[in-house]
Amino acid sequence: MKLWQKDTTSTAQLVEQFTTGNDRDFDLLMAAYDVKGSLAHTEMLAQVGLLTEAEKEQAHKGLHEILASIEAGTFTIAPDVEDVHSQVEMLLTEKIGDAGKKIHSGRSRNDQVAVDIKLFLRDQVLLIKDKATALFNLLQQLSEQHKNILLPGYTHFQVAMPSSFGLWFGAYAEGLLDDMEMLAAAYAITNKNPLGSGAGYGSSFPLNRTLTTQLLGFSAMHHNPINAQTSRGKTEKFVAAAVSAIAATLNKLSSDLCLYLCQNFAFVSFPETLTTGSSIMPHKKNPDIFELTRAKCNRLQSMPNELALLTTNLPSGYHRDMQLTKEILFPGIDTLVSCIDMLLFALPQITIKEDILNDEKYRYIYTVEAVNELVNKGIPFREAYKIIGNDVNEGKFHYENFKASNHTHEGSMGNLQTEAIKKEFEKVLTKF
Repeated sequence: MKLWQKDTTSTAQLVEQFTTGNDRDFDLLMAAYDVKGSLAHTEMLAQVGLLTEAEKEQAHKGLHEILASIEAGTFTIAPDVEDVHSQVEMLLTEKIGDAGKKIHSGRSRNDQVAVDIKLFLRDQVLLIKDKATALFNLLQQLSEQHKNILLPGYTHFQVAMPSSFGLWFGAYAEGLLDDMEMLAAAYAITNKNPLGSGAGYGSSFPLNRTLTTQLLGFSAMHHNPINAQTSRGKTEKFVAAAVSAIAATLNKLSSDLCLYLCQNFAFVSFPETLTTGSSIMPHKKNPDIFELTRAKCNRLQSMPNELALLTTNLPSGYHRDMQLTKEILFPGIDTLVSCIDMLLFALPQITIKEDILNDEKYRYIYTVEAVNELVNKGIPFREAYKIIGNDVNEGKFHYENFKASNHTHEGSMGNLQTEAIKKEFEKVLTKF
């Protein structure tokens, strides 16, 4: 059964298999949203006189029964049915008769798909927001908890300056703050109603698009019907860009953890339950969960490019190419959520090594502190730099006197920093 099927319609099975592919699997994810879209659409059709009140009540009763089957996990798309839209309309017509054949008035499968995707992605963006917020709060907590434990900073993989685990955890918290700005922008684009745009050229029926916008909880509508269709692909790219941004933050955090777990660094450790072993080397404790998070997040960062390549150079109007956006984005969202969940599970179990900077390899890590101390005594910076540099070259630099001063890198600034980032994060959350 197809929404576009006529009495003489005949499509080769090979063509059907090729055009449908595994799209029906992704359609199942949108089934509930398809029904909700139809509930709003039929409410509007009754309001403008294209359905009687009795027909609307019949349709709503049948649609709610279908929605209940979706929520119970018993809803399926029959093998000979093309997509979720066809399945819902077919089931409804079986339940209520000819009134079920009227619910497609004033819309096309194009705007039906578009509204399903908008509603689905809106909820997915909110899910990501909640997961990222939980990770932000955890990183803030760890930042405060470990703010006085010193951590050597590296640039070019060379020992650089002293830092702290408080600053390190806090950096990733603030990184998520930046990512949430992108997610909020994606939410704003996603939260617009395309329903009523038809095939992309509107409808001669007196549709009340303001009503469906309100019923579906959209903050605004796509006013121009052509742009409503052109938003297909663009909406997905905005969401993918936000997913990619968060993935980049998780990638770098995971990469740090892989490095810090290495015996040559040994800055942190995790219980054996979070590591894996070697089939030949009994001593190995491999950070597989962080390596896989790093790798998965690398793949996620390719999504915006994949979607751009898929949709670039398409003229306005709907094209079947858009069907493939689901194959790229939907699994990617699942992957991001699973990576955040793994970090939420693992990070509270981290053990931080103390007194790292007592190691001989960090004997020059306080040279900047030494330079600053001379500057505070009135010596010009360039002269102070030269004095300390010569002491290092001649083996005369003694760093013991500067160890305590590193606490100024976090110290009293820690609480202020944490609170400032928290307030900015809470401000971003109001955009959802």
